[in-house]
Amino acid sequence: MAFKKYLRVAAAAVALTMMADGAMAEKVLKLGTVGFKGMPIGDAIDQALIPTLKKVSNGKMSIEPHYRKSLCSEQSCGEQANQGLLALWTSSTANFGNFGTALAIFDLPYIFKSIEDADRISSEWLAKKQCDVAAEQAGHVCLTVYSSGGFRQLGNAHGLVHVPADMKGIKWRVTKSPIEYTLVKNWGAVPVPYDWAQLYQGLQTGVVSGQYVATPWQHVAKLHEVAKYFTQIGGSWSGNQLSIDKRQYDALTDQEKEWLHTAAKAFGEHVQKLDRDWVKAGEDKIKADIKEWYVPSDEEMKLWRAGAVEAWINAKGSFDPATAERVLKEQGMTDFIAQLKEAGAL
Repeated sequence: MAFKKYLRVAAAAVALTMMADGAMAEKVLKLGTVGFKGMPIGDAIDQALIPTLKKVSNGKMSIEPHYRKSLCSEQSCGEQANQGLLALWTSSTANFGNFGTALAIFDLPYIFKSIEDADRISSEWLAKKQCDVAAEQAGHVCLTVYSSGGFRQLGNAHGLVHVPADMKGIKWRVTKSPIEYTLVKNWGAVPVPYDWAQLYQGLQTGVVSGQYVATPWQHVAKLHEVAKYFTQIGGSWSGNQLSIDKRQYDALTDQEKEWLHTAAKAFGEHVQKLDRDWVKAGEDKIKADIKEWYVPSDEEMKLWRAGAVEAWINAKGSFDPATAERVLKEQGMTDFIAQLKEAGAL
């Protein structure tokens, strides 16, 4: 009996040792995000990032997600990563600007013509090029850049808007973004900083008459119920990024880095698809419930892009002109390049 008891104790000890070794072998990366399941970012984390990392690492690396600001907001997530309190984080490319200008090029108005162009160019070379810069300048290694909502579009409760002159004197809601303020002002409207949570009521009561917001978010907020006129002018792309703190990244083995990049690529591809579907679904529902969805002609788009030139001038020094020109050339935007060069913005 004593011998059998000894065997049981020994077996238990071996099992505990193996469990401890297994636990030590598994590397858990804590992730903070404002995304949540039910929207593209959260779903892509759950459906692609987490399972891909688990699969390629054979369970040796995993991700512990914290959704919907439960751990941090965008800027504070980056700060917590620097402090070692988490490893991975997501944010808009604009909020990445708190740590450097490496991703500022993605926020330039009219740097992209379409979601397809943005996805293609970002995936093929631009994201890697700028993320390499970010790794050196920002203390974060951005693993992928992707869209969250496509492009901002104009919606208003005032009336038809086909060209910038049609916005003259209209009170237009803006965020604290200097680029957005400059665009709306140059298009002839009166920029009015206004809280997002109050925007529906503001449009309903006439405190403001228009907004410049990505269409799926306009649909989520039901702004089309009170703003019945939309204009597809694009311009500001809703870029987002997934990053890891550089010191924690450098501490990974080459094999672990490879696993992480494989998972990040799967995440980027999946979130692109989910986001395109989300944008289309939102736009289809808006179009079915408004008075006009206007698509400007090529000549009219030149007028809209002209309003962005000053924003490019103000952003000089935050982006590489040669890189920006290459992006525009790959989309055949020669007229816009000429506009920017004539104004000294490029």
